[in-house]
Amino acid sequence: MKIWYLIFFGVYFTVYGLINFYIGMRGWQAFGRFLPQGCGIIYWAILIALALSFIAGRFAENYLPGSLAGLLTGIGSYWLAAMNYLFLTLVLIDVIRLLNRGLNFIPAPVMQRPELTGLAVVLLVTGVIIYGAWNARHPRLVHYDITIPKSAGSLNELHVVAVSDIHLGKIIHNGRLLPLVQQVNNLNPDLILLPGDTVEESVTTFVRHNMSGSLRMLKAKYGTFAIFGNHEYIGGQAEDIYRYLQEAGIIVLRDEYQEIAGSFYLVGRDYQYGERFGGAGRRKLTQVMAGVDRSLPVIMLDHQPSNLNEAQEQGVDLQISGHTHLGQLFPLNIFTGLLFETDWGYLRKSDFQLIVSCGFGTWGPPIRVGNVPEIVDINIQFIDTAGQNANDVGPVMRTMGRLW
Repeated sequence: MKIWYLIFFGVYFTVYGLINFYIGMRGWQAFGRFLPQGCGIIYWAILIALALSFIAGRFAENYLPGSLAGLLTGIGSYWLAAMNYLFLTLVLIDVIRLLNRGLNFIPAPVMQRPELTGLAVVLLVTGVIIYGAWNARHPRLVHYDITIPKSAGSLNELHVVAVSDIHLGKIIHNGRLLPLVQQVNNLNPDLILLPGDTVEESVTTFVRHNMSGSLRMLKAKYGTFAIFGNHEYIGGQAEDIYRYLQEAGIIVLRDEYQEIAGSFYLVGRDYQYGERFGGAGRRKLTQVMAGVDRSLPVIMLDHQPSNLNEAQEQGVDLQISGHTHLGQLFPLNIFTGLLFETDWGYLRKSDFQLIVSCGFGTWGPPIRVGNVPEIVDINIQFIDTAGQNANDVGPVMRTMGRLW
């Protein structure tokens, strides 16, 4: 595991450093001649500070005052988003310049004024960051009406609210959590589900802001259930997170299931790569569901929308996942679309149904571009449709307006 860590972080920090150096060089070429003599050191010092602030804030959380660690993390998180769009824009400009060498389609006066191009890039990226920050703080409600073709005893329908990828920590805490809790409770669900990445790696800020107390206010007829995603494991504090969530009245399923109201089963999968971060390792789904009566509806939480064939083969009727953020920052959604069969929305394979949420919160930059944060509201009808084609009982999906 140590070798895997070294390789991963070695590659990550090398690429990260090169991207920041590239942005710094292009910025200096555009504006350096307008700065007072000797300001080069200050320019590069500021750039290095921006590049390191997020990393410093995360790693120094337990050693610095909470406000200082939060400030570093906040500055660094916005820089991560700016870096993403500065890099993409500058690469595009360099490609255009390269083409212009042979085609000469850019007027000479424009080529001779790199500061104008630089200013346009700064204004464009600033506008994107402002929009993305607003967008990330204004979630919408996404509603699904679906049918599970099974009898659920005396239960004819089930109202579920699912909120994935909240990422409670330094950036998202009670200021965002309390309105979320109120909105979920206003929906009056029978069941509340948290499909992973509820807590952002470290419990320090979670405890400092008493977020357990806020989560304890969630109310549902059959309770609130959660699973772990990658971020509950990455910080090496999975057991502490488990304990605090349990104290908040949330039942955390880690390769476990519960029969609810004698009418349906809820299966919770542990994060599939948890052993890389000190976890026990994920069991096979056949083992997890060994005691499940497949004649009743089976709902499963799995953080990543992967291993879908396994879930289908084991008789899962509905899987609810998150993780993807739908890329969070355009155009990263291109990669999530390549990695997962479905990176957002609804998928059906015979009797198996999948709902993937792009999540409520954010990781790193508190910014979303190209997607909208969401709360997922699901109305499930249980109908014994023996002899009926499963595809005849398809879903209805509606996206509502912004919740606040």
